[in-house]
Amino acid sequence: MFPSPGPDDRAREPRSGGGRPAAATSRVSGERAGGPQRPGSGRPDAPAGRRGARRGEGAENPWDADPAEESRGRGGGRGLERRPSTDEDARPRRRRPAPEPDPEEDLDIPEVPVRRLLSLTIAAFALVLAAVLVLGAQANRSGFSVVIFGAQLLFVVAWTAASRPPAPFIVAGVGLVAAAAADISVNLPVEPTLAPLGYVIAGAFVLAVIGQLVRRHSRAGLTESLGVSMTIVVGVAAFAALIVLSRQKAGTQVLDAGLIAAGIALASARMCDIFVPSPRLAPQVPRGAVGVVVGAMLGTAAAAVVGSYIDGLSPVGGAAAGMAAALVAVVVDLGTGYAEAGRRLEGEVPFMWLARHMQGPLAAFALAAPASYVVGVILN
Repeated sequence: MFPSPGPDDRAREPRSGGGRPAAATSRVSGERAGGPQRPGSGRPDAPAGRRGARRGEGAENPWDADPAEESRGRGGGRGLERRPSTDEDARPRRRRPAPEPDPEEDLDIPEVPVRRLLSLTIAAFALVLAAVLVLGAQANRSGFSVVIFGAQLLFVVAWTAASRPPAPFIVAGVGLVAAAAADISVNLPVEPTLAPLGYVIAGAFVLAVIGQLVRRHSRAGLTESLGVSMTIVVGVAAFAALIVLSRQKAGTQVLDAGLIAAGIALASARMCDIFVPSPRLAPQVPRGAVGVVVGAMLGTAAAAVVGSYIDGLSPVGGAAAGMAAALVAVVVDLGTGYAEAGRRLEGEVPFMWLARHMQGPLAAFALAAPASYVVGVILN
């Protein structure tokens, strides 16, 4: 028999139905009765049953709690199953990389259509300009200088109108002064030389800087204005190289072959753009690669034919002069097309339609002149 509970034991009995059930209490008490005592469980001489009863009557002992049973009791019979940890859980998760864009994906860039009438007009202008320069070369030195000054005037107007720099009147004025100075300076020396053109370019640069500094209102766009000014100065000085070439021995023959080759190359390239405007070099530039190649080839062939008919020039010499002039001409004309496309992409409003499209052939003839001069010096 168990001893009757005292007043202290009755005070420890739960008032409500808390604690373990009777069956669980008896089971736990029976198990604890014959087992070893846990440290701190009570007095060593106390009966095992007494200690088991007190332990069952009071709060739950955390040492006797079964995690599975407690989880089932709290969850209403549905225990939370813990997934065993694996090596994959310990590994750091890698972020999935973002999909890379397909390099072969076509960028939807609209192609600028080739304007056939415009290409035909530019081709005709190139032929007319070549014919005027060739005929002017047959005149005396003064007459040819006037013809060259006319081409320089067109170059200054076209380039200024197409570029639209800040202070355009200062830019154009510097270009015209440089053109006149270049034509006069190359006629003064007894021996033909390009040395005066270097002094003209240097003086024009100083004049352009002074012109920009004396502007009253604003000096915004100073770098752009100086860049356009020097481009025009170099172009008009290059035109003056034709005068120096015409003063050399057999220079007129080389000049004729180079000018004819440049004119035919430009016209052929533009005509090919009308019929075969592909493959396109750039979607924004209405020019085809076939026209550039065909133009250079036809220009060289035409210069070789001219060399066989002109006294003092062989077909090989004519082909060499024509190849240099034709290559430079088609490349410069193509470059002006890229420049025009860049201005259009930047949102600049087109100005002076005729002058903008004259820019390509004029620049092509201007830079083809030094190439012809170099060939003329080599052949002499």
